[in-house]
Amino acid sequence: MIELKTPAEIERMQVTGRFVAEILTEVGRIADVGVNLLDLEHHVRAMIARRGAESCYWDYAPSFGRGPFRNVLCLAVNDAVLHGKPHDYVLRDGDVVTADIAVSIDGWAADSARTVIVGTPAEEDLRIVRATQGALEAAIDAARPGNRIGDISAAISAVAADHGYPVNDEFGGHGIGRTMHEDPHVSNIGRAGRGLTLRPGLTLALEPWFARTTDKIVFDEDGWTLRSADGSRTAHSEHTVAITEGDALVLTRREDELAAQGA
Repeated sequence: MIELKTPAEIERMQVTGRFVAEILTEVGRIADVGVNLLDLEHHVRAMIARRGAESCYWDYAPSFGRGPFRNVLCLAVNDAVLHGKPHDYVLRDGDVVTADIAVSIDGWAADSARTVIVGTPAEEDLRIVRATQGALEAAIDAARPGNRIGDISAAISAVAADHGYPVNDEFGGHGIGRTMHEDPHVSNIGRAGRGLTLRPGLTLALEPWFARTTDKIVFDEDGWTLRSADGSRTAHSEHTVAITEGDALVLTRREDELAAQGA
């Protein structure tokens, strides 16, 4: 079932979105050479507790996972891209780290992800990170009333094609609101003009993710962490957005992004 949100409900989601943005800003600030992934996890746990928010990840148990997820943050390094379980790993120079977080405040959820490069970045890693960011902005631009879900999907896959990256269609974006995952599914591959018509009040988590040289993924032994099947590096960008009468409202926009757009 697809639930359209009222303007007041979207404002409540935006409160959560601002907090999610704060978390990802903080993770980007402290993720550095020599930092353990478990330190990032516990730092975010403390932030959530102080805010009185609830993790959407803790005890999450979908059909594809192995048992309930007992972390508040997904952290994926290098060839890992989705559902990365924080573990005892110390970040090294040049590591590519994706942080993905969803929380709920007063019953309303928001979800966002960003990829950062620790220490000295390699040009090919910068390129794939920027590609996912560009694909996300293209998806947001396509998220307008009267357009269709396929227009969002086609915008993402077009950016991937421009960069020469294959696209996986097993995991993509989704509806969001009272829970982290709602209808509809938003594939990262699609045909313009197809699918559900976008209407004001629809709230979506849009999340392009690419691996450099494959569209195939494999699971780690932990039953959660998804990696590129050929070991190539990956990147992932995600925002929660609301369809309005005009441009989509980005509920999880970070201050660094706003500053970059104003430059």
